[in-house]
Amino acid sequence: MKLSEYARLNNITYRTAWNYWKLGKLKAKQLETGTIVIENVIHNKPEYIVTYSRVSISENKSNLISQNKRLIDYCNAIGLQTNENVLEIGSGLNDQRSKLEKILKDGKITKLVVEHKDRLTRFGFRYIELLCNHINCEIIVVNKVETNKEDLVQDFISIITSFCARIYGQRRNKRRTEQLIKDLETKNDKKSTDEHWLRQ
Repeated sequence: MKLSEYARLNNITYRTAWNYWKLGKLKAKQLETGTIVIENVIHNKPEYIVTYSRVSISENKSNLISQNKRLIDYCNAIGLQTNENVLEIGSGLNDQRSKLEKILKDGKITKLVVEHKDRLTRFGFRYIELLCNHINCEIIVVNKVETNKEDLVQDFISIITSFCARIYGQRRNKRRTEQLIKDLETKNDKKSTDEHWLRQ
């Protein structure tokens, strides 16, 4: 990886990373272009622990608060001191959850604690896990048992709603395309007629 990326992942300035390299603390080489590339890096980020709680709808806010408390209690019980306790309302199918995006983009997180896998996502947990591995973050799932039925039903409703909207949108787009083709054909017919009369 580039020296700049190493600096970002380890929460240090580029100058500090450059000094490490010059002092021989980093195994790196400089390419002909001048780019410094780190080899076989083990990230030594300072510990940064985040709990992440999520419910699908705002009506379940009380569950969100109690979920957050359970995660903090769990961390305290195993000797972890949390740096952030993130609470978010949004479907487990939604891939645009701003609070989750923020903690993953920051890159400083070292442990992400969730109550169930599906608090992170209903599908594609493995992709988030791969991303976390890339930024040297461990996902800790407290409870491997499936989550409650009510939340699952809400996400199922979200799926149905989403697909219905897409199907309706496709039909509408199809009608627009058909109208566009019809307009073009009418325009071409008119053009052909005009050209015919001009030749007369």
